[in-house]
Amino acid sequence: MSLVVVATMVPRPEFRDDVIAVLEESIARVHAEDPGCEVYSLNEGRDRLVMIEKWASPENLQAHSASPAFKALTAGLEGKLAEEMDVQVLMPRPAGTPGQGQV
Repeated sequence: MSLVVVATMVPRPEFRDDVIAVLEESIARVHAEDPGCEVYSLNEGRDRLVMIEKWASPENLQAHSASPAFKALTAGLEGKLAEEMDVQVLMPRPAGTPGQGQV
């Protein structure tokens, strides 16, 4: 059973570029190191950054949460966000066509 994670971050304006750099470094590490990672993508909004993730199983997500890449990510974000990161762990609910109805 796969899981989708939506993590929303609002960087302090003066740290936006730093936060993006930390996230991009994390993306490269996770793509290379975590075989259970199906999607790990950065998306930009006007005042926020949103990571959309898809994990093959709860165990894969749990392993990621304890990984060196995740620890480096959280350390790199320290003091750079305007508010606490909002992390939602969701169960996909497929609807519509297979290619369009789920992440």
